Amino acid sequence: LPCLVAAIRCGWANRSRRYAIQVFPSLCAFVCIRNVGIGKAVAETVSEQGFKPKHILVTGGCGFIGANFVRYVARNHPDVHITVLDKLTYAGNPANIDGLPQSQVELVIGDICDASLLERIVPGCDAIVHFAAESHNDNSIFDPEPFIRTNVEGTMRLLEAARKYDVRFHHISTDEVYGDLALDDPARFDENSPYRPSSPYSASKAASDHLVRAWTRTYGLRATISNCSNNYGPYQHVEKFIPRQITSILEGARPKLYGTGENVRDWIHTEDHSSAVWDILTKGRMGETYLIGADGERNNITVLRMILEAMGKDPDDFDWVRDRPGHDRRYAIDSTKLRRELGWEPRHTDFAEGLRQTIDWYVANEAWWRPAKAATEARYAKQGQ
Repeated sequence: LPCLVAAIRCGWANRSRRYAIQVFPSLCAFVCIRNVGIGKAVAETVSEQGFKPKHILVTGGCGFIGANFVRYVARNHPDVHITVLDKLTYAGNPANIDGLPQSQVELVIGDICDASLLERIVPGCDAIVHFAAESHNDNSIFDPEPFIRTNVEGTMRLLEAARKYDVRFHHISTDEVYGDLALDDPARFDENSPYRPSSPYSASKAASDHLVRAWTRTYGLRATISNCSNNYGPYQHVEKFIPRQITSILEGARPKLYGTGENVRDWIHTEDHSSAVWDILTKGRMGETYLIGADGERNNITVLRMILEAMGKDPDDFDWVRDRPGHDRRYAIDSTKLRRELGWEPRHTDFAEGLRQTIDWYVANEAWWRPAKAATEARYAKQGQ
């Protein structure tokens, strides 16, 4: 088996399955590759031994979810060196990773679409964890072009760099690629749910997922995908639902709610997302997709009222605004596969307590969120929201 693994890593994964079977018939039978792609089968066998990265490249590591992942790894795995690649758009803030050891975490400011930059920083890494994305639905409706460039072209550039230098690749995606569910439908998304994206954002993420699968099957890239539900926690930009409501209340303004407020999201604390990504990176089977969720379904009006009450306000002290075009009704994640195969479990299972901690963070970090608040609200006002 070690010989076969070495052969694959030397490039034989890019050749036909028939050739590998001719060269290593008994070993191929052992790892059961007669009915699956050779790169995937070998990687699945290797993953059983555990992957222990020493140097990871985290794209989008100054954004909300990416920065929380960087903090999680720095705190729990101090022997892992982390290179953060971030373009520092409006949603990327270097303050999100302030205070981390400079000997462990380095920031490279740049674009994932810059192939020459990737040529310089990918060699020497043994894994890429790809968070970088344009991710706000409202922005994608107003101008979809940046979403296509970053989420589709950027992912392709990273995949090519990972393929060239034989780097393990984990792709962060969203449950929004599956479209939405009816409010009264008991079903939840799982790894076999069909893709039905309904916004330019979710369509661009669906495209990036398909690219990862294609590079895995065609080139034998060692890759996995995770699709996660809505995150909450510290360092989230004020344009997003929960921090927008919290910071509006802190400013003395009435928060605003889209449509009827009945739309359901499946909330997960960002620290739980981080721990799941680490488990998939280090223990996941190559070529596989894992859905990440914490059974946190709540509709928007319930969440807003919980925030208002936790901040000492009347639960009806908000304004209704017009709905988002094509607003998805309900997201719900079935994370059985992740829990069963990798033994992952969420720690932040008390949503009210997690919300309270998030409120406390924004109360204590006004200097972090205030610079972006006025421009964000001005943009929403132009959209009637």
